[in-house]
Amino acid sequence: MKQNDKIFVAGHNGLVGSAIIRHLKQAGFNNLITRERNELDLINQSQVAGFFKLEKPKYVILAAAKVGGIYSNNTYPAEFIYENLMIESNVIHASYVENVKRLLFLGSTCIYPRNVKQPMKEDALLTGVLESSNEPYALAKIAGIKLCESYNRQYGSDFRSLMPTNLYGANDNFHSKNSHVIPSLIRRFHDAKMTNLAAVEVWGTGSPLREFLHVDDLASGSIFFLNLSRKDYENATEPMNSHLNIGTGKEISIKELAQSIKRVVGYEGDIKFDKSKPDGSPRKLIDTSKLSELGWKHSIKLEDGLERLYEWYKMDNLKRN
Repeated sequence: MKQNDKIFVAGHNGLVGSAIIRHLKQAGFNNLITRERNELDLINQSQVAGFFKLEKPKYVILAAAKVGGIYSNNTYPAEFIYENLMIESNVIHASYVENVKRLLFLGSTCIYPRNVKQPMKEDALLTGVLESSNEPYALAKIAGIKLCESYNRQYGSDFRSLMPTNLYGANDNFHSKNSHVIPSLIRRFHDAKMTNLAAVEVWGTGSPLREFLHVDDLASGSIFFLNLSRKDYENATEPMNSHLNIGTGKEISIKELAQSIKRVVGYEGDIKFDKSKPDGSPRKLIDTSKLSELGWKHSIKLEDGLERLYEWYKMDNLKRN
């Protein structure tokens, strides 16, 4: 990509999109296109088609999605599958119609079967049953990968898919019920510290293992991946297995994660695990060797990332109050 190329970042206000925007600006890219949700509804096909016809971006980064943790996935399954399918279909098709040079679709490692061999390799896709708690979201993300592959096969487009492991970082959602595990725990431990609460409740047994990637690492990896030559990209993938994993290759139990966040926040009370609540998948570690062989690796350690996020959370609270 050249610094004056027109780049559309869909979902620029979210956790992923905002990090990508920051990294693009730091790298000197000066022709970035964004739209607020009230200006462009990505679920509306005619609005998306009109936007692409008018703006004609050269590159597209599709970071827009409806996302959430176990609670929100279980509570709003229809919204998760419908909204994500519509966003992907509209943006990917409009990118084809308006001859976008290259598109990056960002998914999630929940696309892999619940009981697949660990660490999860790219070719594990569609080899087993999905985790039930986020199946609608996972199916939508699988459809996004297959949309990209299908347009590539039929029309010769260059639409790429990157599957991040669990993400965290600045601009995350800290909603008390609808957030992912790291922001949810940071908020709970912080609130407990501020109110002298005796204990913090954590869903599940604490035994599931999870891998976490700082969103700034994802942003740098996304730009690296998008900048790969078509030859390098195609040599690393297959026409019907064209996505790559991005993560750290390291995992931690939810119990250990809770203890780390407790330490970062400075909370001195107890941790209680509610075993009546769902655990989700028992383990979710991905194989990142393909992206590593292409020349990219993460740089932010989990403990450092948690400290950075907690500082951001405290500053954001001050701004809001």
